[in-house]
Amino acid sequence: MGVGPASAARRPDLIDAPAASSDTRDAWRAAIAVCLAAGVLRLIVAATTPLFPDETYYWEWSRHLAAGYFDHPPIVAWVTAFGRVLFGDTPLGVRFGSVCMGIVASFALVGSARRLAGASAALLAAIVFAIMPLSAAGLVLATPDAPLFAAAATMWYSLTRALEVLPRSRSSLAWWCAAGVALGVAFASKYTAVLLPFGVLVACVVYAPLRARLREPGPYLATMLAILVFAPVLMWNGRHDWVSLAFQFGHGLSRASGSVIGRELEMIGGQAGLVSPVLFALFATAVWRSLRGHGTQPVFRLLAVAAVVVFAFFMYSATRRRVEANWPALAYLPATLLLAASAKDSWRRARSMRIGLALAGLLSLVTYVNAYVPVLPVPARRDPAARAAEWDVLADAVARAVRVDTTRVHVAADRYQDASELAFHLPGHPTTYALNLGSRRNQYGLWPSFRQTARAGDDLVLVLDDTPEVPAQIVALTPHFFAVARGDSARLERGGEFVKQFRLWQLRAWRGTWPGPE
Repeated sequence: MGVGPASAARRPDLIDAPAASSDTRDAWRAAIAVCLAAGVLRLIVAATTPLFPDETYYWEWSRHLAAGYFDHPPIVAWVTAFGRVLFGDTPLGVRFGSVCMGIVASFALVGSARRLAGASAALLAAIVFAIMPLSAAGLVLATPDAPLFAAAATMWYSLTRALEVLPRSRSSLAWWCAAGVALGVAFASKYTAVLLPFGVLVACVVYAPLRARLREPGPYLATMLAILVFAPVLMWNGRHDWVSLAFQFGHGLSRASGSVIGRELEMIGGQAGLVSPVLFALFATAVWRSLRGHGTQPVFRLLAVAAVVVFAFFMYSATRRRVEANWPALAYLPATLLLAASAKDSWRRARSMRIGLALAGLLSLVTYVNAYVPVLPVPARRDPAARAAEWDVLADAVARAVRVDTTRVHVAADRYQDASELAFHLPGHPTTYALNLGSRRNQYGLWPSFRQTARAGDDLVLVLDDTPEVPAQIVALTPHFFAVARGDSARLERGGEFVKQFRLWQLRAWRGTWPGPE
């Protein structure tokens, strides 16, 4: 139930919450229906499309549950493990937990919109979040973004509740605590969540009505709870030489060559693709209006500052290296709330809103259709969906190579993406290795490697890109095996078009030595 003026008079800890007085039952039910329908659609797509290499990489993590991993915090692995318990090692099993996290994010977001501006705003927030490609497609996949969105949206809902009651009240303290727990889960989902409390702090420092909140215990208790939830991840990093934090810091802020202007334009273009160009402009307008004082509640300024802080950080990051399109995604949760609140009464009539929603829906529809049938006017090698195509063909070729051997045989690739796809598609999901001789470090380097688990005399089937010349990895490994032979090739296609070709290499009778320092 919303909190209206009458109920506020009966509850001394509550302050004015005008958003609730405009609730209508039909609009609220429609918002819930949109969230559920979007979740069901994402679940169907999740169950019927093949896994991408990053997803099988996180699936590998879920087979080795821990408090941290090389690339990210651990929540994605635990969420994936939850789905596997229910549906096994299938696309649905791998993605089920992430789809559930997307539904949680939707409910928390529309709940916040309802508290801020009523049921009409909640319905608009539900529609926007359901149809923009960022969530329509992104929350199908088993990635850290799904639990991050769920935790961040829950945090915003809790903060909205905390700020609509009187400071230092019992209700305020309880909602600050809930926000702290949600923030800790966000930290344990993706390290970029650190931008959330920073945005809240900046807003509270620069805006006088929010500054008073820094004199109550809620924010500090929330901070302590967030750190407590995140503590196992910090402890894991400490036991592993801070490898995960160091990797992400370097991944986002190390310098790269190329044009700064080009990287900034690429980042902006990526955002337009994630939410549609028109919605992107509407988000920016809503944030700007809130920064200028639109909206009577302090929480509007808080949301606007938080969105700006997240986006500004990645604009800065783009001056140093390429920013992937989904990295600033956290900015769109508060931006969606601000857009829903500002357009709650006019969105059905506003031409720009109708165009934005229609274009976002069209982009999401094309993304869904393209997951099944190639419809994008690009070569298969450049089609994002092609990255998930026909890994079973490669796995069949590897399985045949393994069966012809009579000795103990191991399977490896050089890149973690290839190794994890092989592990998922090979019969019995055997242990595979990523040798990382020509690729960046990753989680496979923290697990027992081939050289640590194999015995002298064992064979290795190694999968590499098919090239005319002998790959550098084979040149490096040849002295460490008694015989090396070029095996079969496997051609991956999508819609009859070439995507990629792999070559199997059979390395026989390991000598017990390895390239590089022993």
